[in-house]
Amino acid sequence: MAPSWNKLLNTLQISADYSISPAGLQWRSNTFFIIATVAIGLFTDLFLYGLIVPILPYMLNDRLGIPESNVQPYVSGLLTAYAAASVLFSPVAGVLADRVSTRQAPFLLGLLSLLAATVLLFFGNSMAVLVVARVLQGVAAAVVWTIGLALCLETVGSENLGKTIGSIFSFISVGNLVAPILGGVLYDKAGYPGVFGIGFAILAIDFIMRLLVIEKKVAARYETKDPTQGDLDQDLQHERNRRDSANEENGDTEETPLLSKKEQDYYYISPDQPPIVQKFKLLPCLKHPGLVTAFIIAGVQAFLLGAFDATVPTVAQQYYTFSPLKSGLLFLPLGVSDFLLGPVFGWAVDRAGTKPVATFAYLYLVPVLILLRLPRPCPSSPSSLSLLASINPREAPTSAALKTLAACADPKKQIATWSALLFLAGAGLAATSAPSIVEAGAIVKKFHERNPAFFGADGPYAQLYGLSSMVFSAGLTVGPLVAGALKERIG
Repeated sequence: MAPSWNKLLNTLQISADYSISPAGLQWRSNTFFIIATVAIGLFTDLFLYGLIVPILPYMLNDRLGIPESNVQPYVSGLLTAYAAASVLFSPVAGVLADRVSTRQAPFLLGLLSLLAATVLLFFGNSMAVLVVARVLQGVAAAVVWTIGLALCLETVGSENLGKTIGSIFSFISVGNLVAPILGGVLYDKAGYPGVFGIGFAILAIDFIMRLLVIEKKVAARYETKDPTQGDLDQDLQHERNRRDSANEENGDTEETPLLSKKEQDYYYISPDQPPIVQKFKLLPCLKHPGLVTAFIIAGVQAFLLGAFDATVPTVAQQYYTFSPLKSGLLFLPLGVSDFLLGPVFGWAVDRAGTKPVATFAYLYLVPVLILLRLPRPCPSSPSSLSLLASINPREAPTSAALKTLAACADPKKQIATWSALLFLAGAGLAATSAPSIVEAGAIVKKFHERNPAFFGADGPYAQLYGLSSMVFSAGLTVGPLVAGALKERIG
């Protein structure tokens, strides 16, 4: 085969001839480009998710003829379908990713699933098609979050993971920030073609970056021209560099043990394990309470995010008769605080540790979430009109009804109050992102260091983030259902 043809195949990573380096090997395997590719992948997932959320009530009303008063259960159901698919597929994605030689192939397959979901959402005119689309979107999310976070850890190491995750989350929060607004604007001005046109453009950019990226361990194979040696050499060198960097900061020497004798005993895993553990090597790590706590933190964060996604658009429609554009603008306060504070909290995790930041975040969120009960519907909203219709003209209205109607007298004040509370809630949610990811990665890294033969060169990091994604998606599954039910019953 001609050398130029081999070069092209290697450049596109279709061939695995490690004697011929692909074009742009250095910049394609550069740390910044790898992290940027992961960030774009996560951005695309959140952008397409956020693009649809504010127009879901209107999509159901326009296409399926569902009355506005009955939209909430269907919105919650579609959000749940997305999250449930991610729950089921996340551990599968983790296991498959740990068994393949590179992360790129499953990374690209996840993008194909997202493309199919977007096409179905664009053309779907039945609830069944919309549900299938949301399921495919959930599968794509499971892949990109599982593979992406594992790739981040392999690229920068656990010592720099906090600030890396903080920066990535700050960037991808732009997707949450811009997507609902764009979705509302484009829906008002150009209809569904405008909304989904921008989605397909983002998918094209994401595809190009995922196709071009080369993992560091794969780049090492080209440098050594040995497809097996590159993994080991690259992992050893990265581990050596990370330890040297950490030692310089902490004043440790080469003789300083990585783990104390007590820790060595605790983190030791016997090689004699049942078949299920041999396949799911992360299972022995779950004995660590810190790892379980990290998963709980991720689940609660997702529960809250799902609750906001399910209720903000419907409250905007039913309380304030907002258009899709205005509904999308209400996600702006949530996104701005995340964008501004994400890197700050990531830096704080690297400096102060995960426990102080996580504790502060959830203590702070308690009063903020309670205060979200303050906003009331405006006088002309369906909720207020329904309340007025329920009042018997022959009887005196109840004190609760009078208080509700009095609170509706100034709709601008109600909207401003709600927006301010959403901003404060976004600040708390920004602080919950990094602690769970960093804590989980640090704990599993200790198990990996203590049991290198059991875990292998790559470790169980894809399984770790697959399980983390599953827990996160479980929160996204339950959040919309609980929030939607509570909104219907108690407002």
